[in-house]
Amino acid sequence: MLFAPSEKGQGLVEQALLLVLVSIIVIAVLMVLGPSIGNVFSSVNRSLSGI
Repeated sequence: MLFAPSEKGQGLVEQALLLVLVSIIVIAVLMVLGPSIGNVFSSVNRSLSGI
């Protein structure tokens, strides 16, 4: 019972670290795949504007 508050704080820190790690991975993936995703949207836009 005496150590419950510090364990909650530790859990919050672990969740924050996981959130930071996931956000870094998402940013890295978007930087790598961003141009190709942009090209797909551009080609779809060109196709739709021709209709």
